[in-house]
Amino acid sequence: MITADALREMSERRGEPGWMREARLESARRFHDLAAPTWGGGLSDLDFGDVVLDKVGLDGIDAVIGAHSDAAGQATREEADAVARRNQEQLAAQGVVFCSLERAVTEYPQFVEDHLGSVVSTRNDKLAALNAAGWSGGWFVYVPPGVEVEVPLQVSGSGDVGKRSPIERTLIIADEGSRVQYIEGCSAPTYTSQPLFSTVVEVVVKPAAQVTHTNIQNWSGPVVEVITKRAHVEAEGHMTWIEANLGSQLTVSHSATVLVGPKASGAARSVTYAGAGQQQAVGPEMIHAAPETSSEVLAKSIAKGGGRVTSRSLVRGDAYGQGCSSAVRSDALLLDAQSVADLRPSLNLGVGGAGDAVTGHTATVERVADEQLLYLQSRGLTAEQAMSMIVTGFSEPVTSALPLEYAVEWARLIELRMEGSVG
Repeated sequence: MITADALREMSERRGEPGWMREARLESARRFHDLAAPTWGGGLSDLDFGDVVLDKVGLDGIDAVIGAHSDAAGQATREEADAVARRNQEQLAAQGVVFCSLERAVTEYPQFVEDHLGSVVSTRNDKLAALNAAGWSGGWFVYVPPGVEVEVPLQVSGSGDVGKRSPIERTLIIADEGSRVQYIEGCSAPTYTSQPLFSTVVEVVVKPAAQVTHTNIQNWSGPVVEVITKRAHVEAEGHMTWIEANLGSQLTVSHSATVLVGPKASGAARSVTYAGAGQQQAVGPEMIHAAPETSSEVLAKSIAKGGGRVTSRSLVRGDAYGQGCSSAVRSDALLLDAQSVADLRPSLNLGVGGAGDAVTGHTATVERVADEQLLYLQSRGLTAEQAMSMIVTGFSEPVTSALPLEYAVEWARLIELRMEGSVG
């Protein structure tokens, strides 16, 4: 229950400074004042009284730095841990901070106080206000000026999602001229009674910095997940969002990139799969608030067994958007006649007299052709293997940007979902 007393107790137990406690209480007031969301197929029916506070879920989650197995997958756990320790020592020497957000609030307040809540507003969004008030898990990354993090920073969670914090928040700050890749993977196929998981990611990209945020999730069926990701990109900086979603009853993922500095750029790539009883909704947004900015959106959606996929892409600019360019592509693949794809592009770039803006959008919705399946089966594949190959090929423009182990995991999960899909 989100109450002032519960938040004060949680904040005191965690030893948080006064500014953090007051920020929680202010967000809670907004949460109670704002109306419940009416979008997103089922969000309006949520009982917010069931949301659990202060359930820190770090036990089943690993934060690793470049602890990959080798190409043949033969590296031992000890070898991977040794690699991670060496990388951690190197990053510490460079001044890079990678820790839980709870720890960062008390140990690095000079970064957190100024930036937490500066990118994702709680003024008009009930779910963002809920997250800001009650977050109890999440991560913090700070990369100093000019530092290039050569290995990805990874957070991987598995097991019963009931062990995860239902309200998580991540803050990433890439200082001027720095570069970092952050990867989060969640795999939890077991049942949970938790109705809602709220995730907020805030990214601050300083001038000439580059950030890549990658997320792949395979939640259990009953889960409703709302993901809000937003980045502010300053002059000549670049932000890339990469996302792959398979599980959950309902996933609503909204990524926004605000290009606030000249020659800033952003990219969003997503692939989503919705099976029977599932709905996947993605909403990439590019906001051109400075001249000579550029953006690219690629959204791939797959539906089977009556699943529903929705892609709402939005590109907009203002009077300061001279010389801007944007390209948006939305593709949907339906594996049967019962499934539904809803593609809703909105482009409004170059208003206020910025007539030299260049925009483009393409959208396709297609069914798997019988001829494709027959051809692949004639080459010795089963019907399920043929369908899996078609779906994997459709996803490839996005999954090729995933790290190798995540791309392999995506292909394996798709293959499992194609069992019994034909005939």
